[in-house]
Amino acid sequence: MMKVVGTTGRKSLLLRKELLTFVPALGLAGIWYGWQGIVLILASAIAVAWMARGDLMPAARAIEEEPLDALTGLQLRAQGVARLDTMLDRAAETKRSLACIVVGIDDADRIAQQEGDTALKQILQITSERLASALRDVDRVIRLEGARFGLLLQPTPRTDLESLIQLSARVQKAVEQPISLQQRTIYISAHLGFCLSTRAPERGGEALLAAAEIAATEAAQNGPSAIRAFSTELQTAERTRSQLSREIATALEDGKIVAYFQPQLCSDTGDVAGFQAMPRWMHPERGVLSESEILPAVEAAGLRDRMDQILLYNALSALRGWDRAHSRIASVSLPMTAAQLADPRLPERLHWEMDRFDLAPKRVRLILSQEVVPQLDHDVISHNLITLAGMGFAIELSGFGTGSASVSTIRRSCADRIRLHRSFTSHIDTDPEQQRLVGALVTLAEGLDVQTLAEAAQTIGEHAMLTQLGCRFVQGAAIARPMGYEDTLEWIARHRAKLKATPSIRRRKL
Repeated sequence: MMKVVGTTGRKSLLLRKELLTFVPALGLAGIWYGWQGIVLILASAIAVAWMARGDLMPAARAIEEEPLDALTGLQLRAQGVARLDTMLDRAAETKRSLACIVVGIDDADRIAQQEGDTALKQILQITSERLASALRDVDRVIRLEGARFGLLLQPTPRTDLESLIQLSARVQKAVEQPISLQQRTIYISAHLGFCLSTRAPERGGEALLAAAEIAATEAAQNGPSAIRAFSTELQTAERTRSQLSREIATALEDGKIVAYFQPQLCSDTGDVAGFQAMPRWMHPERGVLSESEILPAVEAAGLRDRMDQILLYNALSALRGWDRAHSRIASVSLPMTAAQLADPRLPERLHWEMDRFDLAPKRVRLILSQEVVPQLDHDVISHNLITLAGMGFAIELSGFGTGSASVSTIRRSCADRIRLHRSFTSHIDTDPEQQRLVGALVTLAEGLDVQTLAEAAQTIGEHAMLTQLGCRFVQGAAIARPMGYEDTLEWIARHRAKLKATPSIRRRKL
């Protein structure tokens, strides 16, 4: 690499525009003094260029001499920052603006668990190639930490918010094309954040790249395939995340953090079979904050146990309220962490709560997250799961088919329902391979006498296909988004009023 740089440097040295001033002198020297005069003038020109080399080489060396990413062959952060600094200097001279886009793969950890590290590396390689093909030759792609890339866009006469939104959408579309790996089609989604040089909080390549990363982080927290532009509001939001951890204790005690409920439909009848409880923060200034915003603050403050207690209380209160309203809701699902299940007193606490609300244990479904699966052999966790199942609590295994979840995991966890991850339900209405895969999982579950619930059905087409394939329960935005308890009563009434007009859909076996 050093040899290439040196060669490039010498070529650039002899092609500098300042040497054009010596061309007339060469002609005159040849006429007056012959070849001796030409040699003298050439030597003078090279000497002048050599002495002026200092303002040419440092930036190039800073960019070129750093090591490249071993996986993609792209330049890394330090080289990207140096290049952005150079681009900003040129943009200032021409009075043009430039931009930086950060692209990240959604659920990269989940992909690594489900498909393996080798598959994730292949996806990153393919993504880097797609990004390069989506840009102009003068633009650059760099590799950032994790599953993220930076796009450095050279100055243009017209770089504004609208053009960047359009470019980001094109880049996202290119990245999210289906990927074929080992005779299997994999669907990925990508979040994007971008920043215009005119909107960066400070001048400099580091500040511009950091601003685009802030926008990308905000996009990632707003669900898959989100795009966000950097603004001072986002910068303020980044700073206030740390404030949330300081406010979380007061919010918990003041009742500002409550449970929202997302409905689950039975595919056989179309009726509401249950709800899943999810935390929401009624923030006086920022509105309703989602789980992705609450959990980091709760974990940082060490108050996860307190929030789980509130979530349980709200869920049991909702069950009792639905009973009083004659809503006929069978159960409510609650997420359980490894820390909760490792508490030896958990069965005793849950038994006391069910007696307190006069509810049967079978009406509470405990969702085991993926972090619980590797710890199923833990003595206390294993004992608690067996005890809770014996008491009548229903247990659900989330993310089945991904990571280390297997058939033996169902037995060890005492689960009577498996939850199919979004990666299986995505595009299932248009992808025959996804249909065959889910059909096989449903058949397996039926053979084991285990129910199936499809998570995150985003479209009506996905919902309909999951029903045809025999998935017993479906949950997701295609049905309804999480809502407060009071809103559930109205939603249940509206849904059941429409139920009689809903045509039945026959199951389809593959």
